[in-house]
Amino acid sequence: MSHVVVDNPHGLDQQLAALDLNSADGQGGGRRYIPPHLRNKDAPKNDSPGWDGGRSNGFVNGYHDNRANSGFGGRGPPRSDRGFGGYENKEGGWGGPGRDAAYNSFGGRNDRTKSNFFNDRGSGSGSRGRYDRGGFSAGGGGGNSRWAEDIREDDWSKPTAPNERLEHELFSGSNTGINFEKYDDIPVEATGSNCTPHIDSFHDVDMGEIVMGNINLSRYTRPTPVQKHAIPIIKSKRDLMACAQTGSGKTAAFLLPVLSQIYTDGPGAALQAAKNGGQENGRYGRRKQYPLSLVLAPTRELALQIYDEARKFAYRSRLRPCVVYGGADIGQQIRDLERGCHLLVATPGRLVDMMERGKIGLDYCNYLVLDEADRMLDMGFEPQIRRIVEQDTMPPKGIRQTMMFSATFPKEIQILARDFLEDYIFLAVGRVGSTSENITQKVVWVEDTDKRSFLLDLLNATVIPSDVQENVTEAPEKPGKESLTLVFVETKKGADALEDFLYREGYACTSIHGDRSQRDREEALHQFRSGRCPILVATAVAARGLDISNVKHVINFDLPSDIEEYVHRIGRTGRVGNLGLATSFFNDKNSNITKDLLDILVEAKQEVPSWLESLAYEHQHKTVVRRWLWRQLLRQRRLRGKLQPLW
Repeated sequence: MSHVVVDNPHGLDQQLAALDLNSADGQGGGRRYIPPHLRNKDAPKNDSPGWDGGRSNGFVNGYHDNRANSGFGGRGPPRSDRGFGGYENKEGGWGGPGRDAAYNSFGGRNDRTKSNFFNDRGSGSGSRGRYDRGGFSAGGGGGNSRWAEDIREDDWSKPTAPNERLEHELFSGSNTGINFEKYDDIPVEATGSNCTPHIDSFHDVDMGEIVMGNINLSRYTRPTPVQKHAIPIIKSKRDLMACAQTGSGKTAAFLLPVLSQIYTDGPGAALQAAKNGGQENGRYGRRKQYPLSLVLAPTRELALQIYDEARKFAYRSRLRPCVVYGGADIGQQIRDLERGCHLLVATPGRLVDMMERGKIGLDYCNYLVLDEADRMLDMGFEPQIRRIVEQDTMPPKGIRQTMMFSATFPKEIQILARDFLEDYIFLAVGRVGSTSENITQKVVWVEDTDKRSFLLDLLNATVIPSDVQENVTEAPEKPGKESLTLVFVETKKGADALEDFLYREGYACTSIHGDRSQRDREEALHQFRSGRCPILVATAVAARGLDISNVKHVINFDLPSDIEEYVHRIGRTGRVGNLGLATSFFNDKNSNITKDLLDILVEAKQEVPSWLESLAYEHQHKTVVRRWLWRQLLRQRRLRGKLQPLW
């Protein structure tokens, strides 16, 4: 019941006329209408115009409200926001500044159940069909939500408004070392037809305002050798197979030109495809995402690291990167995808799962990157890679652009990789499979029974045990943060056992291996990066691609069985011009890599133990003798006519 007095209480038209709900100033009959829930309360001090202030043509402050002007069941016009007592929503949010336009006029999120692609109903504005929440119109793909003023911008090459908090979060660290200049001395060889000339500066190639701004924020002064050659090759739309030393900037070498090209070309047909997919699923349907670029990585940790780098170079852009990997909550990853995805970083298994669920389509994926490509094709991932690339909707080679990067590329893997490349350029920075001279490599003979005691001697020289730290008055605030130690073992059981041993000896340590949950693995890496646990015991899961600053010492408690794995392990230190130390425990069990290990040490100009040279000579001599004896045996069997299949 209204408290407005009217002459004819039985006339509905007269009552509505007396209330005059549609008047410009929100008043009727000389008196202001007060909703029932605010009666007998003090009048609000906000002098905004009435309950329906600011409404025009079905929009609330520039954002469409899908209720008709007639309201619900003819009960008068709907409210313009969730504020009460005539509060005017000036931010298009929930009744106050600081909320973004992902909140609709009911105070609920638009992106939870239906896409904002459909916010254009009844609108003739230029923003029709655009996805806003962190998607195609998002101002800052790295998580920036300040995009309301750019909602109608169609030019992806123009940067959006800055976000100081996000900028500090993304660019606060710097990882360039004192020996950065040494990279200029590394020989580079590019083979293929019509190789694109290299650049000497980031300014030698047009990568757009957004990318150049983020390069400056990252404090990159000049490109590394792999970046000098890879960036112009990718910008010229050529396929690429690149082999460069660990810690040489391969991630930026493919992210910078790919993102630059996406900013120049815009979303293209993927925008309409995502919109149509949402309409086919109904008004409240979940949308299928069509990323423009796909980056595949072999491990979850490497995928997360690439995603963090992508957020940097997507800052102040409309591009939104996403990451999907196994071991994490798939529901949360699906919800994140539905907010928009233009660059997808993924592990193969989880990506196949998402594709089979209908959450991801690769129809418009024009850029495919395989990081640590040799492991992707050699460690059991090949069937999944072929399922993703050849047996789905991804454009074929020649139409899409394919890039492969690694620090090691065995010959057999190079041959296999050609199935995915078209007229590609092979880029070798230094010798294929070589290590950096910034890493001091030490090889010591240690029997299995003496390894633990020898490890303690090494750690005592570099790390203060936790029980001693309390008695050191001049210790830094975070002991060990500036000098982290990474210890590699061969087995998961060995990692757990060594972690328990070091913990009992009083060292703050943690471990990471394939049997630990993803949550435990992420927590272990976080404790290691922060310095709370300056010792990390790891299996091969941490050997590839991880870029952790301040890793000063890598210890091969157990040497790997192949030299490529050794190169990747010690590459966790001495990255991007920093100095590092790698110590390896060697004994009779490692004789199979003696010759290759000797070659690595000699090429990197490292000190070679005399006993290792002797072992390498003996191993080579035994191999020659063994081959000669085998040939003689075959020759005799042929002469006797008794040669039988050996299997």
